[in-house]
Amino acid sequence: MPCGAGEIGSLFLFEKLRPEQLGRLCAEGRVEMFEPGPVYTEGEPATCFYVMIEGTVVLSRRVGGDDVEVTRTSQRGVYSGAMQAYLGDRLRQVYINSMRVTEPTRFFVLPADAFADIMREWFPMAVHLLEGLFFGSKSTQAAVGQRERLLALGSLSAGLTHELNNPAAAAVRATATLRERVAKMRRKLALIAEGPFTRDQLTSLMEIQERTAERVAKAPDLSPLQAADREDALTDWLEDHGIDQGPQLAPTFVQAGLDVDWLEQVAAAVDEEILPGAVGWLNYTVETELLMDEIGDSTTRISRLVDAAKQYSQLDRAPYQVADVHELLDSTLLMLSGKIGPRIEVVKEYDRTLPRIPAYPAELNQVWTNLIDNAVCAMNGAGGEGTLTVRTALHDDRLLVEFRDTGPGVPPEIRDRIFDPFFTTKPVGQGTGLGLDISWRIVANKHHGAIHVESVPGDTRFQVLLPLTAGEGDGPTAAGSPLTAEDRPTSEEPT
Repeated sequence: MPCGAGEIGSLFLFEKLRPEQLGRLCAEGRVEMFEPGPVYTEGEPATCFYVMIEGTVVLSRRVGGDDVEVTRTSQRGVYSGAMQAYLGDRLRQVYINSMRVTEPTRFFVLPADAFADIMREWFPMAVHLLEGLFFGSKSTQAAVGQRERLLALGSLSAGLTHELNNPAAAAVRATATLRERVAKMRRKLALIAEGPFTRDQLTSLMEIQERTAERVAKAPDLSPLQAADREDALTDWLEDHGIDQGPQLAPTFVQAGLDVDWLEQVAAAVDEEILPGAVGWLNYTVETELLMDEIGDSTTRISRLVDAAKQYSQLDRAPYQVADVHELLDSTLLMLSGKIGPRIEVVKEYDRTLPRIPAYPAELNQVWTNLIDNAVCAMNGAGGEGTLTVRTALHDDRLLVEFRDTGPGVPPEIRDRIFDPFFTTKPVGQGTGLGLDISWRIVANKHHGAIHVESVPGDTRFQVLLPLTAGEGDGPTAAGSPLTAEDRPTSEEPT
């Protein structure tokens, strides 16, 4: 269609241009009529800059598998498309949104190369400023994100140190006690060797010792009342058979899962006069097994914490990979167990049939950390008790991860602001206001997912929706910017 300098000059973007500049625009560009339907699609190479002359335009962003409408307007002069073509090869030039028209709409269309040349020639200082703002903003976001990650890592490191110290100290104490018990066992063995034990009695005693060790490994969990009743029964039996240390021996035997029937087997294997020595010898066996169990439990706990730290940090893994969301959630919960504390109950409602998904695991762990930390802080502020429920499920064609807490909730008047950068309700020094903003960027920009929040007092749910398969453009950051605002989280809860 014919391009008129007067009509182009009436658009607010070009109203300050000189006649010769408007003439060049018409020479380099064109006026084009689009019938209702798509103009360009998100992810395609950004080849043109569009300025609407008349009509109605709709911009949308792809979130997971859905196209979410961002802007709908009939205002003359609004623009979109290859808006950052002047950055050239320093940025991947693709459309970061989709544009369609709902009625016959006229655009002034300028090829991206021509738009870039005109910008550099007519506005060199402005281009330098825009370049500085764009890359400076990128650098600032990266630095702020890194700072936030370092703050989270510092908090996690302190918690991990505390968590590692407890089992390590327990293992050290148990090892020292075990050394003492082994020394006493050696002395007791010498006394038994010198005592009136026959070969058959020693053989029977060794068999009982082996069976005792097996029973210690399979000791049942008893309620306090059951344990007390069994201690009383064992103490009475020991005293009835002339063993004075009954009150001291009974708790150890109960912990090991031993009962009166076991003592009867010991009494049947040895003569009455050597029964106290035999029971004392077996007591050392029980104590040794219990101590070794304690050391085993402590070192296993340490190993689990180290594995969780590796899983959480993803230091030895590719940044982008197919990952099991449940492994990521478990490692994050374990890393944060010290901060969660014993007064908050953690409930896992996992759908283990969900498939592994393509993701940036280390960054998803940061999202889980931010959401869990906020939930814990909310419950701590309401008395320090509550329940944190972590749920996974299939929602349409996406994977849902939900964090539900029983805290006081997010007030309606600030619900639309919680994802804004630097907005926080935490006391000064306890929050940067960047956790949810970074979480949204990781989920929406890097994973093409979405975050929803639903909150009433006693029931706050943050829901993360992630695509099950990789989409085009996953990985590198796309260029350009939408017509107006970014697609921000909503407060609607998926069903």
